[in-house]
Amino acid sequence: MTNTRDTRLIERSVLSEVVKDQILQWIMEGELEPGARIVETRVARDLGTSQAPVREALRDLAAQGFVEMKPHQGARVRQPTMEELTEAIEVRAELEALAGRLAAERRTDQCLVDLQELFVAMQEAADRGDAHDHAVMNTRFHARIVDAAHNRTLERLWSMLEPFSRTYFTATAPGVDLHWLANRHQGVLDAIRDQDPARAEQIMRSHALEITTALVVDE
Repeated sequence: MTNTRDTRLIERSVLSEVVKDQILQWIMEGELEPGARIVETRVARDLGTSQAPVREALRDLAAQGFVEMKPHQGARVRQPTMEELTEAIEVRAELEALAGRLAAERRTDQCLVDLQELFVAMQEAADRGDAHDHAVMNTRFHARIVDAAHNRTLERLWSMLEPFSRTYFTATAPGVDLHWLANRHQGVLDAIRDQDPARAEQIMRSHALEITTALVVDE
C-alpha cells in the first residue's frame, strides 16, 4: 500500500514533469533564449508551485543538456554546440521520417486542416519577415505530424530533441529565406494528404537533412 510519504513523492515527481515541460515550452517559444537565467523563485511563482519541483525539473534539464547549472550562479539556458545541434537534427530526421510515414497512414481530416492552417501561418510570417513566429509555426507543424503518428514513444523522443532544433532555427533563421523554409513544407503536406507513406517518409527525412546542410555550411 502506498503511504503518505510515497504519495507526496509521486505528486512532486509528476509536478516536476509539468514544470519541465513548461520550461521547455518557454525555450521553444523563445521566451527563454540561450544564456538566459532561470530563476527558481520566479518560475515557482509563475507556475504557482513550490521551488522543489522547479529544482528537480532544472536538474533533469541539465542532465539532458538543455540547461547548465553552476554553483552560486543558478541555472541558465544552455547554448548547444554546432556539433550537438547537427547530431540532434540527424536523429530527428529519422524520427520525423517515421512520423511522416505513420501520419500518412493514420491522419484524419482534422489533421489536414490543422497542417494547412499552420502552413499558411508560416507563409504569413515569412511575408512579415518575422523569423520568431515562423520558427514557432514550424515547430507546431512538425509537432502536429508527430501527434498524427499516434506513437507515444516517438513523440517522447522527438520532444526531447525539439528544443535543440528550435534553438537552431531561432539562431539561424534571420539569415535564411523564410519563404524557402515555409514552402518546403508543401511536399510533406501533399504526401500526408495523399496518404502516401513512402513519399512522406522520404520528404520528412530529406527535409531535416537538407536544412542541416544548408545552415551548418554557413556556420
